Amino acid sequence: MAQPAKPRPIAASEGRQTIALLAVIFVGVGGMVLLAQRMDRHRRDPAAAFAEEQLYLKGPTARRLSLAFNGLAADWYWMRSLQYMGRKVVNYNDTHVQQIQLNELGILDLRLLPSLLHMSTTLDPKFMAPYEYGAMILPTFDEEEAINLLTYGIQQNPEAWRLHQHLGYIYWQRHDYEKAGQVYAAGGKLPGAPAWMMEMSARVTAEGGSRRAAREMYQHLYEESNDDQIRQLLARRLMQVDSFDERDLIRRVLGEYSARMGHCVGAWKEIAAALRALKLRVDVRTGAPVDPAGTPYLLVKNGCDVDLDPKSAVPYR
Repeated sequence: MAQPAKPRPIAASEGRQTIALLAVIFVGVGGMVLLAQRMDRHRRDPAAAFAEEQLYLKGPTARRLSLAFNGLAADWYWMRSLQYMGRKVVNYNDTHVQQIQLNELGILDLRLLPSLLHMSTTLDPKFMAPYEYGAMILPTFDEEEAINLLTYGIQQNPEAWRLHQHLGYIYWQRHDYEKAGQVYAAGGKLPGAPAWMMEMSARVTAEGGSRRAAREMYQHLYEESNDDQIRQLLARRLMQVDSFDERDLIRRVLGEYSARMGHCVGAWKEIAAALRALKLRVDVRTGAPVDPAGTPYLLVKNGCDVDLDPKSAVPYR
């Protein structure tokens, strides 16, 4: 009768292989844990990555790919433009004491904004909101991009007199008053254009950078805009022009006081009556004149001059 087979003893070499395999598995798992922890520590904020990603599609290409959904795609890129800009402003304000001013947007590094706006208008050339937004924001850090955007808009919408208004505003900002007047005149000849377009053409050509021209420029832009953000920007610019006029009046009072008394003003109360006589708003407690945003002006240069409070909502420059 055959004897049952005995279990084959495990060879020493096979035992060593098993131990080695277990060691490799252990080291591999440990390495994966360490790698995951490192990735968690150094993972980039998704919002930041989104904010700085590049556009890999050109406008015409995106237009072909979106087929019948160009309008929807244009809206999506428009919303991305607003989110991109908003995220930049919020990040800056969270890390700085002073709130960012309108003329300082260049420090936000808005390199992607022109491309986003161009993408939106290429997908839907009749979409007016990106043109209007670009006309207000782009000149603060790239005037050429603003001009290119609006020039394209005028080519695609030759009947849209408002685009001439925005382009004329940009040339006015550049102190190219002759070109600004020409653009306003061209827009004023279009069907439906208001009479003040031709009036603005004459104003900017004759008066250039006068405050009167600036006030009318901002006022008309404010009245024609339907975007709340743009209207807020323009309202602040109107306050700025009013503040320039107010500070001129205050300096006149300060000069008259100094000539009469032989020294500069020590406190606002000393000239509060004279300021009220000029129809300036004055703080009842301190006698300080109040700027268009409701913040008291500051006495500077030992009471010989006046300036805005840095906390004021009125743009400084």
